[in-house]
Amino acid sequence: MKTLMHPTKLMLVALLVAAAGLTAVTAQAQPMAGWHGRHGPMMGDEGPRGPGMGLSERMLDRVKATPEQRTQIRSIMDAARKDLQGQRDAARALRDQLVQQFTQPNVDANAVEALRQKQLAQHDQTSKRMMQAMVEASRVLTPEQRSQLANAMKQRRDMMERHLRERRAIDAPPKS
Repeated sequence: MKTLMHPTKLMLVALLVAAAGLTAVTAQAQPMAGWHGRHGPMMGDEGPRGPGMGLSERMLDRVKATPEQRTQIRSIMDAARKDLQGQRDAARALRDQLVQQFTQPNVDANAVEALRQKQLAQHDQTSKRMMQAMVEASRVLTPEQRSQLANAMKQRRDMMERHLRERRAIDAPPKS
């Protein structure tokens, strides 16, 4: 005979799953480390990869960026990375506080909401800094290079969407 989980334990498990999901979403929105050779973001050794931060060596090769342009863009992105290093630790602390809230015997909805608001403010600050870096980097490229870059990014997005559709078709349950 199966034993059902006590309603209180079930609620705690559901809250922990929800907190883990929110933590995962928050973690994805935060700057990530990663210089991945010719394919990674132009951010130095531990650079953030925020919205629009996919300027890789390969992309700069496609637009025939000069060595001077590459140096300037690396400098811009390195500065952004350094500016955002402290935010990464702050984001981790907020996520830890959120998980802690959900492990309390009584979850304080006001405290959880306050942490959510802090996360939103931090995401906004990160996004602003990364967009500032992208604007600065775009000024290094010529209008033609930016157009080529936009076309390359569109082609990549279209390819990724096509792969996603194909994957969903493969994973879809068979029609009866």
